[in-house]
Amino acid sequence: MSKRNSQAAKTAARERLRAEREREAKRAKVKRQIVVACSLVGVLAIAGGIGYWVVQANKPGHWEAAQDAKLVKPANTTGENGTTVVIGESSAKKTLELYEDPRCPVCAQFEQAVGETVEKDVEDGKYKVQFVGATFIDDSTNGEGSKNALSALGAALDVGPEAFLQYKSALYSAKWHPEESDDKFKDDSYLIEVADTVDALKGNKEFQDAVKNGTYDRWALEMSEKFDDSGVRGTPTLKMDGKALTTSAGGPPMTAEEFTTVVDAALKG
Repeated sequence: MSKRNSQAAKTAARERLRAEREREAKRAKVKRQIVVACSLVGVLAIAGGIGYWVVQANKPGHWEAAQDAKLVKPANTTGENGTTVVIGESSAKKTLELYEDPRCPVCAQFEQAVGETVEKDVEDGKYKVQFVGATFIDDSTNGEGSKNALSALGAALDVGPEAFLQYKSALYSAKWHPEESDDKFKDDSYLIEVADTVDALKGNKEFQDAVKNGTYDRWALEMSEKFDDSGVRGTPTLKMDGKALTTSAGGPPMTAEEFTTVVDAALKG
């Protein structure tokens, strides 16, 4: 091989090596750009995700929003916010005040044992009964069932006093009333299922829409505030003429016999 050919071969080899190095440098540059771009997209995605969840976290919850919703008062109520719920003959001279929380297990026991007696007494005109609903169990358990059931009771009251009484009885019944730790009343479908056991509410689309749409949610909160302002600290609580009705043991009457005894004494007072 001549020196000229040898030199040309070396020059060609160096040129190929240089070209290969340039191609490799370009590939490395493109790779770095892709990595940077992907990293930037990832950072933006994370930032966007964080931003989304921050916005969601700062949105008011359903019941917080309900505080500012339009107040719809159920039919068959009186008072500034429709929170005076009195059922009975207008001729009845005295009124029994009954304070209950829908999730309260002792209220359920009371209703199962005494509820029919209360309804019969009211029907007979022995006294009127005023219902005041509470939601303190929701507050202590971070739940929603007391408020949601109270709203559904408002929907039943809008249908009529009889529907209200029967629905309240069903909600407190042994079959449908959940354990205090089970926030079952937060589910609209469950409340509607219970309502289907009440003739006036079974398949009642207006009632069902009111439950699903939370028509009386604001009213339920107003009712709960009325309970909070009453000074009553436990449920069930019974009062007549401003005085708590209790047995000799100091608690609420939990049998029909005890109930009749303390109520008759109050009616005579």
